[in-house]
Amino acid sequence: MQNSVAVAPADSESLSPRVRIGYSLGSLVTGAFGTVPGLLLLPYLTDTLGVSAGLAGLLVLAPKAWDVVANPLVGRVSDRTQTRWGARRPYLLGAGLTLAVLFAALFAAPFGPVPPGGSPVLAVGYVAVLFLLTATAFAFFQVPYVSMPAEMTDSAGERTRMMTWRVGLLATTILVSGAVAPWIVDTTGGGISGHRLMGLFVATMMVVGTLCAFYGTATAPIGAVQASEPTLRAQLKVVAANRPFRVLVACFVVQATGVACMLAGVQYFADHVLHDHGAMPLLFLTVVSPALVVTPLWRRIGERLGKVRGYILASATLTLATLALATAPLVPHFLVYAMIAVIGFGYAGQQLFGLALLPDCIAYDTARTGKRQAGVFTGVWTAGETLGLALGPGIFGQVLQFFGYVSSTTGVSAVQTSHAELGVLLGFTVVPAVIVGLALLFLRGFTTEVVPEAA
Repeated sequence: MQNSVAVAPADSESLSPRVRIGYSLGSLVTGAFGTVPGLLLLPYLTDTLGVSAGLAGLLVLAPKAWDVVANPLVGRVSDRTQTRWGARRPYLLGAGLTLAVLFAALFAAPFGPVPPGGSPVLAVGYVAVLFLLTATAFAFFQVPYVSMPAEMTDSAGERTRMMTWRVGLLATTILVSGAVAPWIVDTTGGGISGHRLMGLFVATMMVVGTLCAFYGTATAPIGAVQASEPTLRAQLKVVAANRPFRVLVACFVVQATGVACMLAGVQYFADHVLHDHGAMPLLFLTVVSPALVVTPLWRRIGERLGKVRGYILASATLTLATLALATAPLVPHFLVYAMIAVIGFGYAGQQLFGLALLPDCIAYDTARTGKRQAGVFTGVWTAGETLGLALGPGIFGQVLQFFGYVSSTTGVSAVQTSHAELGVLLGFTVVPAVIVGLALLFLRGFTTEVVPEAA
C-alpha cells in the first residue's frame, strides 16, 4: 500500500475563527506539559522525595530523551494514517486523554519519599517509568498537533495569524499552569498530598484542551492525498536536505534548553535568591502576562522587519534581560520583577517567530520537492524541542549538585549555604542567557527562498 500524507488545497488560505481558536486551545495540553514538569518535577524530587539534585536532574532528562527517537516515528505513523477525521485529529483525542491520566499518576507517589539513609530505587523507578509513558503519550499528541497548520492552509500570513492565536493561548496556559499549580501544592498542605491534587488539576486542563482541539478543528481542511517517501530513512534524508529547517531547529532546540533551564529554577530562585517561597506565582504572572499583550506587537514587528529579524530581536531581548537578572541579590525586588517582565516580552517574540517559521520551512520543502511531509518535519522538531526541555532541568540539576545543594524530604527546601545560593542564581540567569544567546549563531544565512535549478 502506498504511503501518503495530507496536503491542504492550494486555495485554502483563510480559516474560520472557530478553527483558529479550537486549534489554539490545544495549547492547554502542550503548555501544561511543557511547563509543569519543568517547573515542579525537579523540586518535587529534591525537596519532597529526597532525591539528590544530580540524580534528579538526570531523572528529568532521561525519559524525555526517548522522544528524540519516538517523535520522528510518530510523525511517520501519522503521515501514513488515513481516516475520515484526517491524518492528525485521531491522535489528538487518543493521546491527549491518555496523557491526562498518566500525568495525574506521575505525581501520585505511591512509594512515598526516600527514607533517611534508604534506597531511592522505588521512588525514582516509579517516576522514571511514569515520566517515560507520559512523554510517549505527549509525543503522539504534539507531533500531529504541530503538523496541522502546514496542512490546513497554504497562506504564510494565515499561518502567522494562527501562531499568534496559539502563542497567546500558550502564554495563558503557561500563566495558569505555572502560577496555579504551585499554588495548589502550597495551599493543600504541600508535600505528596499537595502534588497529587495539583496533578489532577493539570490533568483536567489537558482533557479540556484535547476536546477543544479535536472538535474545534473538525471543519478544517484535511487536504488531498499525495505520495510520500516509503521509508523513515528516506524521509529523514528529505529533512536533512532542507537547510532552512536544519538551521531553525538547531537554534530553537538550543534556546529551548536555555529557557527550560531557567524554568526549572523558578522555585529555587524564589526560595534562595528572593527568600520568598510564595513568590513563584507572581514570578510567573510577571514573565508570562506580557505575552498576552505583546504577541500582536511582535507580529507587527515581524511584518515590518521580517520573521527572521524579529526572531533575532526577540532572542537578543530575552538574552540581555536574563543576564541583567544576575544582579537580583543587589537590587530592590521591584527591579527584579521589571527585568523578568522584559524577559517575558522577549520570550513571547522568540516563541512566536520560531513557531511561525516552522510551517514556512515545510512549505519551502513542498516547493522544492513537490511533496509535503509535515509529520516527519514536526516529528524531528518536537523531538529536538522535547530534548531541549529535558536538557534544561538536567543542566540546572547538575549546577545545583556542583554548588552543593542539599535535598529534603519534608516538602520544604532545606537551608542552603551561600555557595549553593550562588549556584541557584547562576543556573537561573547566566547559564540560560548564554545558551539562548549563542543559539542565534545557527540563524546565519537562514532563508526559505527556493533557488531555481539551472536549466
